Amino acid sequence: MMGSLITRALIMVVGYVYPAYKCFKCVEMNRPDIDQLRFWCQYWIIIAIVTVLERLGDTFVSWLPLYSEAKLAFIIYLWCPKTLGTTYVYSSFLRPLVASHEGDIDRHLSELSTRAMDILAHYWQNGSVYAQSKFMEILRYVASQAPPARTEQGQGMQQVNDNMKGWFAKSAD
Repeated sequence: MMGSLITRALIMVVGYVYPAYKCFKCVEMNRPDIDQLRFWCQYWIIIAIVTVLERLGDTFVSWLPLYSEAKLAFIIYLWCPKTLGTTYVYSSFLRPLVASHEGDIDRHLSELSTRAMDILAHYWQNGSVYAQSKFMEILRYVASQAPPARTEQGQGMQQVNDNMKGWFAKSAD
């Protein structure tokens, strides 16, 4: 249990914190090295895929003995300058796999984006209609709770309206 906790902490530091800092340093250089940027982008792509696959297959792989230690070793292999594991994994496995399905992936992402926007527009429209109807109900309720207008006030308003008409008639002459 304690070994697992230590291994997880090491994975966080070695697999995420250190590479994030190295990537930060690379990006913040006055003249970033394109090869270094490419290396760290490839690293983060691989880590993202490993993380997604790990989440999907967690019940199948998490019980394996030394799984966390193997993952830690793989992460170190990926960013270690002597092994250049990221370059090898990316160019040997990932790039050919994604490149062969790139058109399908782009098409599916476009369809998914269109569907998501349609669903969002549908719910936005229904939500605004619902909010508008509730707002009108509230206004009707507030109006029904207002005390009835007194006759004196109504006559006072009529007198103000007559005065205004007279003033506008004099201004026109």
